[in-house]
Amino acid sequence: MKIYTAKTAGFCFGVKRAIDIAFKVAKEKKKGIFTLGPIIHNPQVVEQLKDKGIYPIDDIKGKKGINAVIIRTHGIPIDLHNKILSKGYKIIDATCPFVKKAQFYAKLLKEQNYQVIILGEKNHPEVKSLMSYAGKDSIVVDSNIPFSKLKSRIGIVVQTTQPIDALKKFLSEVIGYSKEIKIYNTICNSTALRLKETEKLAKKVDIMFVVGGKNSANTTQLAKLCKSLCVKTYHIETPNEIKKSWLKGTNIIGITAGASTPDWIIKEVKKRIGDIGG
Repeated sequence: MKIYTAKTAGFCFGVKRAIDIAFKVAKEKKKGIFTLGPIIHNPQVVEQLKDKGIYPIDDIKGKKGINAVIIRTHGIPIDLHNKILSKGYKIIDATCPFVKKAQFYAKLLKEQNYQVIILGEKNHPEVKSLMSYAGKDSIVVDSNIPFSKLKSRIGIVVQTTQPIDALKKFLSEVIGYSKEIKIYNTICNSTALRLKETEKLAKKVDIMFVVGGKNSANTTQLAKLCKSLCVKTYHIETPNEIKKSWLKGTNIIGITAGASTPDWIIKEVKKRIGDIGG
């Protein structure tokens, strides 16, 4: 049995930066430090931070004992940011720099009187943060949602984890709706490279294991891509999920992982597969 692991599998720059920030804070052993939501979309890493005294909270309302709040990689809405400061809490900003750039462009387009269109998942925390910078008349669309009633001048930003093909498809559809269109391609290069490498790997294996949080947008994108190529695909979070029956009659296995998946989980998945299949 041969096992191939995608070179780009695992932490991207933004996630590694956020994790480094959070664990550095944890080493200081100060009390009253929380992350607003999970620092990244990986339950195992969130549990590690809990063990070190840093817990995720969904809201600061009614929460006692807060001294500082770590902002997760996806960013937060600007009004929530201001609310945290107004309470006198310290902000430790671990927002991914690429998300920061998307926020900047959303705000810039609004200030230039463009109607801002955000290509992404409406309920994703990153997109919610972008909406707050884009203004009240902004619209969120994905590749499956029709849109109408656009203004004559529109500006486009993209959730950083969207595939480039989704942007190409969207542009081909929106081009006839407005007289002036300004586009900022805010897709992270790491996301594009990861998808490209995963596609190449999936075409030469019998099974693909996609490792990462079930609530991770970019990991889900990887799983959808593999399935679209008609290769048997398993989206797992931990090696314990792997069943022996999945590997029966399999000779070549591919492993890829989302940007929020730590290396140690990828290594454990590879070891588990090797222990089962030899």
